Amino acid sequence: MKTYLVTGVAGFIGFHLSRLLLDKGIRVVGLDNVNDYYSVTLKQDRLALLEGHESFSFVKADLADQAAIEGLFQEHRFDRVVHLAAQAGVRYSLTHPHAYTEANITGFLNILEGCRHAEVPHLTYASSSSVYGANTEMPFSVHHNVDHPVSLYAATKKANELMAHTYSHLYGLPTTGLRFFTVYGPWGRPDMALFLFTKAILEGRPIDVFNRGEMQRDFTYIDDIVEGVYRTAEQIAVANPDWIGSAPDPGSSAAPYRIYNIGNNQPVRLNRFIEVIEQAVGREAQKNLLPMQPGDVPATYADIEALEVAVGFRPATPIETGVQQFVDWYREYYAV
Repeated sequence: MKTYLVTGVAGFIGFHLSRLLLDKGIRVVGLDNVNDYYSVTLKQDRLALLEGHESFSFVKADLADQAAIEGLFQEHRFDRVVHLAAQAGVRYSLTHPHAYTEANITGFLNILEGCRHAEVPHLTYASSSSVYGANTEMPFSVHHNVDHPVSLYAATKKANELMAHTYSHLYGLPTTGLRFFTVYGPWGRPDMALFLFTKAILEGRPIDVFNRGEMQRDFTYIDDIVEGVYRTAEQIAVANPDWIGSAPDPGSSAAPYRIYNIGNNQPVRLNRFIEVIEQAVGREAQKNLLPMQPGDVPATYADIEALEVAVGFRPATPIETGVQQFVDWYREYYAV
């Protein structure tokens, strides 16, 4: 039986990925510090569904705790590591910058060191579409340069990609970074737009709509995300034999290093997304139309050709289906 380490296992993506892995007969060791960035109860309820499975074990520890991470890699032999734990959120990074360096930089270094010394066959880790920052050429491609982040969160995710490449180059550690595009679905994060909008509409409160709803996002359903994560984790990163330093491809390397986008490849205007939520909820939203917030970008749109070529998969869940699934879960979970 294969064993996966999934960090951030109490989080949105980590929870769903772990359920997929367990369904496939894979043993999962889940790591999380269960912090209070958002509802601890929601995280605990996710964990409760996983802990009933005999092939799941949970370790409560902080990524930045070097001794704890070293001990984890000494205690277990991992066939794959999927690193999803991070301090998330663009807006939170404006007010709590140190949380990002501790979790996303120091924490990631500890995971890299653990994988290096334990000779883990493949590390797959969460990057973010936010790394595209000030880029305006659409769709965003892994072959584009991404040196102009517009939030500290994005900068830490770009740093993760650079750190991973260093370990792939120096130690031959195969690493694959996945740039997620606006993930949504059941058990989603309470700080994300879909959750905030659904809650407010059901409670009869107005919603804050930034950039007057003219932003575009490549909303990607959670089932598509975790299928893509699983497929890339199973396919160990290899060197690109055509890579040359005089014309370097940012998405690959002469080392065993790869970067992929996982997005729906169909950007949707925020106003349209709200319309779909209204239809699923059965109520009309009251809107506070506001300007763009610092750190936000006007649009995201993923070029997923590299992912499709590499693992034969492209996300395809329409927002009408995905939003309805979320609203149905929300009503049941909160007994609305």
